[in-house]
Amino acid sequence: MRLSLDFILIALPFLSRQFAANSFTSAGIAVPIAKRGSPRNGDSDSNIVTDIFVWQSMMIKHKTGVKHPFAAGIRKLDKRDTGGEPLTDFRNSLWYGTIAVGRPAVSLTVVFDTGSSVLFVPSTSCDSSCSGHKLYDPKASHSSHDLGEPFAIQYLGTATVSDELYTDFIEIAGLTANATFGAATHYSTSLESSRFPADGLMGMGFEAMSVHNVTPLFQTLISQNVVTSPIFSFKLGTSGSELYLGGTNTDLYTGDFTWVSLIGENVGWLASFNSLSVNGDTIIGTTAAVFDTGSSQILGDPGSIATMFAAIGGAEFVSSSGIDLYTIPCSFNTSLSINVGGKTVNISPASFNLGPIFEGSTTCVAGAAAATSLNGDFWILGDVFLQNVYTAWDVGNRRIGFATLA
Repeated sequence: MRLSLDFILIALPFLSRQFAANSFTSAGIAVPIAKRGSPRNGDSDSNIVTDIFVWQSMMIKHKTGVKHPFAAGIRKLDKRDTGGEPLTDFRNSLWYGTIAVGRPAVSLTVVFDTGSSVLFVPSTSCDSSCSGHKLYDPKASHSSHDLGEPFAIQYLGTATVSDELYTDFIEIAGLTANATFGAATHYSTSLESSRFPADGLMGMGFEAMSVHNVTPLFQTLISQNVVTSPIFSFKLGTSGSELYLGGTNTDLYTGDFTWVSLIGENVGWLASFNSLSVNGDTIIGTTAAVFDTGSSQILGDPGSIATMFAAIGGAEFVSSSGIDLYTIPCSFNTSLSINVGGKTVNISPASFNLGPIFEGSTTCVAGAAAATSLNGDFWILGDVFLQNVYTAWDVGNRRIGFATLA
């Protein structure tokens, strides 16, 4: 099916520094997230079903090419500061912003992804697969250092990145660290500029998930005493979206946080939600879930997702290899909510409706899908969920906080 719906990518065309009060009493720098396009604004340059399938397939498994550690187990700069980065929203599917790499610095856009841990950007040594992306040139940066360690990142077999590890200065929202990252020499089709508008990807998970035990950039900011608090926060929305580094932005939420502890030891942002309800009726009980800014939809095992959609009027199954998509009427107005740690997060019809399957259609793509690879071990709560709540990601205490959007 041809879909006019565009992915939501939050593009950061610029870096901005914003000093704002936050709940950790630190001066802050905020990264605003701006929306670019809308699933329902008439954009027609994208095959929505294809794009969602490709991106979700790429993101489902542990993003370093290793099977997610929980898949078996769930069944088994003296001054410290804060920083905010504006994000660009590309079709309610991905959020990206700007970092500056090297000295002299080159500005590159990256997706901010809590489901992985490695930062990679395309380099001037990349083959034609990086065409259309802005490139990092390590030879032009007098602060670059080649670690001589090539590696590859594989995403569920549908996307791969071949890299060479470097260290160099990286700046985000006015915060700078000397960090380790991958300079890509090859992108597979899923990451080419025609499908992936950001230049690279910044993993915001834990070091234990990363290739070659590379320390993620945010943890590097912590260890080099650049940020005031080991917390970063997200608002993902159609406007005013922001990544905040080193605390939270109190202007963007109200009330107190509800905190949920992570499961496991330094692996990923995996916790549990208490329940999922449709029209006030509990459909799914307590379930482990990876909270993932790098995934656009809510993803679960086929059986549970089918149970959920059976309670939604007018929903229809669309068969896809590996990812089972569903459609809903474009007039969708069903009440959906997920309870996390005792806090009920209502999922707005607008965020659950990803847009018409083709221009003028009254049938739209649903914001939840089934992934056969999950097998009931855990769900993935992506941006369809995260757009409806302000989130704080506490690296130091290994927990995630949820607060009501202002």
